[in-house]
Amino acid sequence: MATGASGGSRSSLLSTLPKQLPAEFLKEITDGFSDARKLGHGAFGTVYKGFLQDGQPIAVKKLADNSPVAPEKQFKNEVGNLMAIQHDNIVRLVGYCHEAQKKVIEHNGRYILVDVVESLLCYEYAPKGNLDKLIFDVSSRPNWKTCFEIIKGICKGLHFLHKEMDRPIVHLDLQPANILLDENMVPKISDFGLSRLFGEEQTRINTINVVGKKGYMAPEYLYRGEISTRSDIYSLGVVIMEITTGERNSSSDKDMSARDFVDKVRETWTDEYIASKHSLLDAGSLQEVRKCIEIGLKCVNIDQNKRPTIVEIVEKLNGGHAHRMVN
Repeated sequence: MATGASGGSRSSLLSTLPKQLPAEFLKEITDGFSDARKLGHGAFGTVYKGFLQDGQPIAVKKLADNSPVAPEKQFKNEVGNLMAIQHDNIVRLVGYCHEAQKKVIEHNGRYILVDVVESLLCYEYAPKGNLDKLIFDVSSRPNWKTCFEIIKGICKGLHFLHKEMDRPIVHLDLQPANILLDENMVPKISDFGLSRLFGEEQTRINTINVVGKKGYMAPEYLYRGEISTRSDIYSLGVVIMEITTGERNSSSDKDMSARDFVDKVRETWTDEYIASKHSLLDAGSLQEVRKCIEIGLKCVNIDQNKRPTIVEIVEKLNGGHAHRMVN
């Protein structure tokens, strides 16, 4: 899997990094997890920029103790589901740390010695940051050609997770903040803390612990705890529409599945609107915009059985007809 434009010696040093890393080493390369090295912070933890001895950057995620999913479970999800994956559109997990350390804490007026487990994950560094910081800002938003390639790359990554592995992985947290971009703007799906690995014969599972980003959760997952690959397809549809329109879905506690955003896109992004909005694009590019709006709207069908599969989506994006997509 490509790591960008770093030279051969730098790439080889990263490839020699042990998979299991001591907490002290990760603390050292991130300058003691200093605020100056902080790349981002979310409900599941904080990501820091570290530097290997040769100067090559690496991303280090420190899992939060108070995250919506227990750090132990999140750690097992990420390491178990991501460690063996090698794909250009999925972020590469290069190492991890799961280390118990003795710490002295104050408890009920006295000091006690306790074991505290440090859970950390190390990924390839994505110099362009995440999609959320890019597509909604007019000053940084890329041109349509790049946007279309990003959409296709995300779909290729999801195709790998759903169809090319021995057992499908459902990501369950697909959103712009979890799509990283390398220096060539190649998208990489990241943050597998909620992901589920399906058994060989499984196509659907249920959970009572519904966790995710509002505005991207499929209705059947949100209200019934039902998980399948179609859950990811719904999230993908919202992301495709956000990339295509440049508009963020304005979800709320009353609209956790972004239905208002979906209705707005359906009503506003007609062929006439697309032609006037993108008057400088050629006919082929205008067709790509229309195609992405169409795919996005199909993906967010309330009836999960009417959503296209990732195979049909990739075929449609690559110029195929994908019969169900055009019905």
